[in-house]
Amino acid sequence: MLLELNIRNFAVIKEVSISFGRGLTILTGETGAGKSILIDAISMLLGGRGSSEYVRYGCKKAEIEGLFEFEADAPVLGMLKEMGIDVEDNTLIIRRELASTGKTVCRVNGRLVTLSMLREVAPWLINIHGQHEHQSLMQGERHIDWLDAFGDERIVPAFREFSKLYAQYQQLRSELDYISINEREMVQRMDMLRFQLQEIVSANLKPGEDEELMKEKKKLSGGEKLVYSLEDAYRSLIGEQRGIDWVGNAVSHLETILEYDEELRETHQMLESAFYQIEEAARLIRAYRDTIEFDPERLTQIESRLDEINRLKRKYGLSVDEILEYGASIEDELDSMENRETRIEELQKKLKEVALDLAVEAQELSQIRKQIAEKLAVAIEQELKDLHMSRAQFKIAVRQQEDERGLDVNGNRFRVTSKGIDTVEFLIAPNPGEPLRPVSKIASGGELSRIMLAMKTILADAESTDTMIFDEVDTGVSGRAAQAIAEKLMRVSRKRQVLSITHLPQVASMADTHLRIEKHMNEKETETKVNPLSYEERVVELARMLGGAQVTETTKDNAREMLAQAEEVKQELEG
Repeated sequence: MLLELNIRNFAVIKEVSISFGRGLTILTGETGAGKSILIDAISMLLGGRGSSEYVRYGCKKAEIEGLFEFEADAPVLGMLKEMGIDVEDNTLIIRRELASTGKTVCRVNGRLVTLSMLREVAPWLINIHGQHEHQSLMQGERHIDWLDAFGDERIVPAFREFSKLYAQYQQLRSELDYISINEREMVQRMDMLRFQLQEIVSANLKPGEDEELMKEKKKLSGGEKLVYSLEDAYRSLIGEQRGIDWVGNAVSHLETILEYDEELRETHQMLESAFYQIEEAARLIRAYRDTIEFDPERLTQIESRLDEINRLKRKYGLSVDEILEYGASIEDELDSMENRETRIEELQKKLKEVALDLAVEAQELSQIRKQIAEKLAVAIEQELKDLHMSRAQFKIAVRQQEDERGLDVNGNRFRVTSKGIDTVEFLIAPNPGEPLRPVSKIASGGELSRIMLAMKTILADAESTDTMIFDEVDTGVSGRAAQAIAEKLMRVSRKRQVLSITHLPQVASMADTHLRIEKHMNEKETETKVNPLSYEERVVELARMLGGAQVTETTKDNAREMLAQAEEVKQELEG
């Protein structure tokens, strides 16, 4: 449950702090006051897409912070534990900052988290029904997602098994299609691959050869200089004017006077050690000098070989190892092409085996969906009765579409996608005597709103989300339908915390907490504020919603009557 929301420098909101309680919280205000911006802020808090345009003009960053509370056995607590986030007293603080540069920072209980982690947690915290979400009912391809969301515990493992086999099925089909491409294209590619492989093989490359050759080239390039320099160094130590002899003389002279002055012993030892080290250094220089070869012909061979390797690098890889890897890959591809018929037979056999298993899983998934569809349709019809569509019939059609290249299911070939062999369509007959027709084609805006509210109500019971937000779910309705929606929201709020933005007084009258959103403007800035309303302030707000800009005593009396009726409905429900 959302306990508190703090927003700073977000769009036209300078600073707002809102406390929320259980039950039904209604937010009202003039058009453009910033009601939807409040929902945008909550969406951002839960990992929604950010934009620097949300940062209030002239500010460096926007800040949004929410305090949530859970039951001790809430599923989200296990998820948070897996993420390494400590939770005390079953409360959670989520904070998101959005800089004017576009950079965003997210924290959960003080710990930095990624947006993807935040989005994993979000569905367990709040379910937001956006202002235009009921339009998704107009998109037939979305119906299967709605149906699966309602599914019981059987749908998840069934869908998982299907998805695993479908991935194998698609991979085998793709490989089979690739091998079975136009014969002329295949021959042309084989010629090209043979040429490339021959070029790589004839080069007789060895792993790491280019690096070894570069080392040898560097050594040969400086061979003459190395020989001369080493010879000079050796002669300086051991030659006619032997530097080592002078050190030896110094050692002998010091040794003869040690019996007279012991303080010179350490100096004697240093010179003696230096003598032996110089002698060893001279030996090493001579040995290394003798290994140096200055071979111009070998240097020419190396440079020629490196030119050949570099030419192959430009075509097949950045190193000899990459060239050899590429050669191995095209060798495998050529082998596959040259044994094309055998490979096609192997793939066809494997595809047939996978297709049989996939057909079984697809049928199982389809059967589960049909059972779920019946339950969901009955539940929606019941909810629609509460929303003054008591004579409406609602059905969910689960069908299969024939496809010549589709999946063979008991002798019939059906189109198969990553979601199965089913197409799902919501059907409705709003009035008696009318045939069932697709919701996307005949439902009015008000009917769509009520169907969506029915769906959300049902799914709320199936989910573990404590908080539901409805952004103008009552769009396109009025009169008795509006009153029905108001009562439905109030009933849902007895099981879940419900926040709803509305323009309808019937809905606003049902509020346990009524917040008014107002926009204040002066010459320097525009600022949105959120204020909780007292009883008398609610009367004035409802009167404004009933009568427009002109608030009269008559509209106030009507508002008081609506509030009194709302209390009776609440007491009746709670009694």
